Amino acid sequence: MELKAVSTHHVPVRYLEGGSGPPLVFLHGAGGVTADDPLLAELAKTHHVYAPLIPGYGDSEECPEIRDMLDFTLHTWDVVAALGLKDPVLVGHSMGGMIAAEMAAVAPNDVSRLALICPAGLWDDEHPIADLFATLPYEMPALLFHDAAAGAAMLTAGRNVTDPNFLQTYLVTNARQLGMAGRLLFPIPERGLQPRMYRITAKTVVIWGDSDRLIPPVYAHGFKKGIAGSDLVSIPEAGHMVTLEHPALVADAIRRLG
Repeated sequence: MELKAVSTHHVPVRYLEGGSGPPLVFLHGAGGVTADDPLLAELAKTHHVYAPLIPGYGDSEECPEIRDMLDFTLHTWDVVAALGLKDPVLVGHSMGGMIAAEMAAVAPNDVSRLALICPAGLWDDEHPIADLFATLPYEMPALLFHDAAAGAAMLTAGRNVTDPNFLQTYLVTNARQLGMAGRLLFPIPERGLQPRMYRITAKTVVIWGDSDRLIPPVYAHGFKKGIAGSDLVSIPEAGHMVTLEHPALVADAIRRLG
């Protein structure tokens, strides 16, 4: 995957691009995305993948003008237009799934294929979503992965988490990214999507890890019910970061969209 940049109305946007085939846009979650992401590698085997970074992620500029759900939705459509894409497969994970669903609801005639991977966007008082902003770094692997030990190794990439330099970089990066993500996810990750889902006409697959402790799998049924004709693919032994734990299975489910 190659890191590139494209101009939009508000701010230059950094994006990852790679692969060949039909165009596919991947929208990342609150943790961001990197060039070595295993799901992007899987998708690039059959699609021309574009993975734009939300402003404030990676080395991209922050953008104070993007403030609420509608701003994020329209900005991401601006990115798709700037890339010169027409009706790409639209894929979103977690926070990115929330944005992708809103994009499909706002512009139903521009999205024919939609994949939502453990998306945020709904809320059920009986099944509250874990507070990402109150979670300490050492608690993240158990919250995000089916196998916490393996997840910790993925998150740290073998680096010494007690090293002050690592911690400083982690905390600064995390604060910058979550500052942007908080506009959608804080205090709860719900911005009125449910009553708009009826507008989604895209062929949709909802993908969920059976062991998701961040956004419980019960929410999968809320998305399936809200999006007419959608399919649900449950992946065993996978948590919220099913994209890292079972990228090939996630990619196979997305390819069912055609």
